Amino acid sequence: MSQDAKFEDGREAPLNLGALDADDLEVVSSLVQDAVFPITEMTWQAGRRRFAILLNRFRWEDDGRDRHGPERVRSLLVVDNVLRVASQGIDRGDKGLILSLLTVAYEPGADGAGEVLLTLAGDGAIRLAVEALEVTLKDVTQPYAAPSKKAPDHGA
Repeated sequence: MSQDAKFEDGREAPLNLGALDADDLEVVSSLVQDAVFPITEMTWQAGRRRFAILLNRFRWEDDGRDRHGPERVRSLLVVDNVLRVASQGIDRGDKGLILSLLTVAYEPGADGAGEVLLTLAGDGAIRLAVEALEVTLKDVTQPYAAPSKKAPDHGA
């Protein structure tokens, strides 16, 4: 016998979010916490003023973990209106380096400009000078079982 769908099952849809202010960006930041990505999966297209990362995002919003276990999904994090990119604590020459994203924050400047700061595990950071805040997060694959079979843990 089949079972009717439940309201909770509707949360399985892929994310497609935008952030145009610091409050919006806090939501995006909470969703990309603990995302991992190879250094080769980030790019800055200077001519298009776009910085992008293809990352493996832990699905913090997933209420179905008890049904199917922890999941990750490939997602595209895009920052537009980027004027400059700087990094610290990252060996950009190490093409096998895997980075872990902890937070994404916005530091406003004058006339709508500011900086987007991506804080990485291990004291690494990427600072993006932006003309205006415009960030998108879009899931681009189906969720898959987290290889670790557990949720990231920040306990002491």
